[in-house]
Amino acid sequence: MVEVIINGHAGRLEGRYHKAKRADAPVALILHPHPQYGGTMNNKVAYALFTCFKDLGFSVLRFNFRGVGRSQGEFEDGPGELSDATMALDWLQANNPDARQCWIAGYSFGAWIGLQLLMRRPDINNFIAVSPPANEKDFSFLAPCPTSGLIIQGGQDDIGDPHMVEELATRLNTQRHIDVDFAMIEEGDHMYNNHLVDLYKIVGNYVIMALQKKAPAKKRRGRRKKSEIAEQLRLAGVQSNEDENDILDEDDVEDDEFDDDFNDEEDDDDFDDDDK
Repeated sequence: MVEVIINGHAGRLEGRYHKAKRADAPVALILHPHPQYGGTMNNKVAYALFTCFKDLGFSVLRFNFRGVGRSQGEFEDGPGELSDATMALDWLQANNPDARQCWIAGYSFGAWIGLQLLMRRPDINNFIAVSPPANEKDFSFLAPCPTSGLIIQGGQDDIGDPHMVEELATRLNTQRHIDVDFAMIEEGDHMYNNHLVDLYKIVGNYVIMALQKKAPAKKRRGRRKKSEIAEQLRLAGVQSNEDENDILDEDDVEDDEFDDDFNDEEDDDDFDDDDK
């Protein structure tokens, strides 16, 4: 993983990038939660998404929205952050011109931005939306939702409304020609404390199935078999006896913004308003 600087409309954007070995590997862009509630690209949920896609052979980029970390500019509560995501996706695709697929994955505020980006970019093949803020933001722009995806929600979320998120997923899934899966982590709170492994597994299994479903016939000979991808996911640490510290450990987590490191215990008091 390397640090990258992306030219955005409001100035430089700070990012972290993992380049897959295969030139035709799919790509994924990860969007972090609300900057005004402590959200950064090093948020634990955002990092779990990054790690899952990396472990499955994707080239993956996560970055800080404008005004966060070393990214320049000021928070704009939507338009500016959507512009940032557009520039980051352009950068990711320019550095992976042979990528077979393009995915977007966002958490909370980042899910809202990601779904807006989805509507503007027909080149995005699939999406992951974790805890989209259905009780705070208007998602009526998803009419129709242009591609299939996965929505994940914590059942004990006291910031977002689990029922409204489930209703959003149900509404989107009534549209023709797309499938929007919904996964409820019943005991999960908004930060998925003690449930990052569950999140990792759900995302990983969905990505594996979606890759198999969408892979074109002419690519079949060169693709990894489902069993091979599943084995890679298993070896990456999604066995039932693994805990989130084992799965979500990284060598270079010295970033000043990093939220207590994945190796530290999480304190609920520290996250009362974090990463909304």
